[in-house]
Amino acid sequence: MAPLDASDDSLRMGTPRRVTTRPGYDNQPAFLRNERGLVWTAIRDGQADVYRQADGDEGATQVTDTPESEFSPTPRPGGALTVVRVETDGRQRLWRYRADGTPAAPVLPEADSVGYHAWLDSSRVVLFVLGSPPTLHVTNVNTGTDTIVADRIGRSLRPVPGQDAVSFVQVGPDSSASIHRLDGASLTTRRLTAAPTETPSGDHAWTPSRHLLMTTEDSLVAWHRGRDSWRPVAALDTMDVSRLAVSPSGDRLVIVVAE
Repeated sequence: MAPLDASDDSLRMGTPRRVTTRPGYDNQPAFLRNERGLVWTAIRDGQADVYRQADGDEGATQVTDTPESEFSPTPRPGGALTVVRVETDGRQRLWRYRADGTPAAPVLPEADSVGYHAWLDSSRVVLFVLGSPPTLHVTNVNTGTDTIVADRIGRSLRPVPGQDAVSFVQVGPDSSASIHRLDGASLTTRRLTAAPTETPSGDHAWTPSRHLLMTTEDSLVAWHRGRDSWRPVAALDTMDVSRLAVSPSGDRLVIVVAE
């Protein structure tokens, strides 16, 4: 986790500190709403569960402890936590979990092969659905209405701050990658900018001021609407960075580093 300064048009990243120090898989971080802490997926003894670190704490608290595996913990508008649950029969469904970490119910009982998700609002969720190719769905959890809006997409789905929209990575036939915006009202998509790398995963994050962050081989870079190019924010040197998450206030950035 590193301090992030967005006090003016430029962005600056401070010195990162380790959130976890153990060997193993700690991944898929997400900040909880209202600055209440950070959640992520950890695999220990072959079992994936959700862990949490409250703001100001150094240690981690285990949130889920089930025979199934929980991935992609994501805060839902209204305060609930949703996860992709790999069930004992192999299905991957989106579940709502209680505050004590116990499973409440599937959010979409009939939807299988869910890989990742992001909430448009309290009733509509955007899904990355596994397949060849993977597809982008918008599903109303109250009515069950499901709309496929794109295919050949990357895994990273991010709500656009202050807008009824979600961003995603569109992979072209030539394997090029670009960031697209899904409009929540019309369910149409449009291209925002080319990605700074051709990595299909396209992990990215937004600051509250709508600076879009991604990483290249050796740098954290940012893009803002109206600019033609990505600007460097910080050198990453030899760090192999994948997923990113920005705190709701925009003052902290958490990154996943492979070692």
